[in-house]
Amino acid sequence: MSIDTSTAARVAKLARIKVEDDALPALAAEFNNILGFIEQLNEVDVDGVEPMTSVTPQRLKRRLDVVSDGSQQQAVLKNSPDAREGFFAVPKVME
Repeated sequence: MSIDTSTAARVAKLARIKVEDDALPALAAEFNNILGFIEQLNEVDVDGVEPMTSVTPQRLKRRLDVVSDGSQQQAVLKNSPDAREGFFAVPKVME
């Protein structure tokens, strides 16, 4: 696939990026370089390769899903500029 200057201008317009007319050939060439790299990636054989979440093998830390440090309502509300009846009070934003 090849990108010409009119397509590069359209992409710039859709991205709401102002590109001067004299810069369009360079932008089109850059788009073509990117598409060429993507075509190279499509040629790589990835059959049998497991999906990875990171480039380095690591195991996520696990913890029990239990409630801890509860019953601290007063300590938490102490940080609030306005607390009423055990809750954070916020200004009314809708009529």
